[in-house]
Amino acid sequence: MSFSPEWLALREAVDHRSRSAALAAEVRQHFAGRSLIRIADLGCGTGSNLRASYALYPPRQEWLLIDHDPALLIAAREAIQDWADRFRPGDGLIQIVKDTFDITVRFAQADLAKDLPKVLAGRHDLITASALFDLVSEDWTRHLAAGAKAAGTAFYTVLTYDGRDAFSPPHPLDEEVLRAFGRHQRQDKGLGIAAGPDSAAMLMRVFSGEGFFVSEGDSPWQLGTADAALAKALLPGIAAAVRETGEVAEAAVDDWLTFRLSIAGDGIVIGHTDTFAR
Repeated sequence: MSFSPEWLALREAVDHRSRSAALAAEVRQHFAGRSLIRIADLGCGTGSNLRASYALYPPRQEWLLIDHDPALLIAAREAIQDWADRFRPGDGLIQIVKDTFDITVRFAQADLAKDLPKVLAGRHDLITASALFDLVSEDWTRHLAAGAKAAGTAFYTVLTYDGRDAFSPPHPLDEEVLRAFGRHQRQDKGLGIAAGPDSAAMLMRVFSGEGFFVSEGDSPWQLGTADAALAKALLPGIAAAVRETGEVAEAAVDDWLTFRLSIAGDGIVIGHTDTFAR
């Protein structure tokens, strides 16, 4: 599955502010003292993960941005060039300067359902991702963890949906809607039966089982009135997923959505977890 550049742009500011600062500090400390790091970003979208986390890493960085959607890779290149202080294009890459960091960015179109061994065969110090692992299966994650272990590669992912959602003020259907949404999230998204809201626990279990030391940090979206545009895009998506399950009557979903949209952006918590394994 893929996401539109517009949706990714809408969520970027909230994604960035929601990351666990404590876990990010662990990542920074782990790589402190190095001059160079090589990073593979799985499901990179428009490159938001790079823009959010570059300052955690050594002064020289080589990023491989991987996505199956060529349109997103084009959007990522353009967004990173716009964000950089300076950039120089190359064949299949861009070299940028941001603050005091020299960053080389390469782009690769890959289907993670079948191309994971090729990705893991690269020389990486860190595999990273954002908002990916609720969409993948435990079997797929086991292959990733085993490959990372064999290569001696660390792993850092952020904003993994964990189902710890809350709405205020409450609506009588909140619990029923969220239960149905959670079941929808466990459907196959192209990488096996998705872990959905169980994905953070799955990451801990899988990477610990491979012998990694694993840390977690909470990174919930906490939306307020300033986030109304994001909420007005998010809530219909939740309602549409619930309708697909057939578990909640159409009229009831409509009532819930109408109520939520009337106070869009206020009192919404969408649970996420960040995970660092080394």
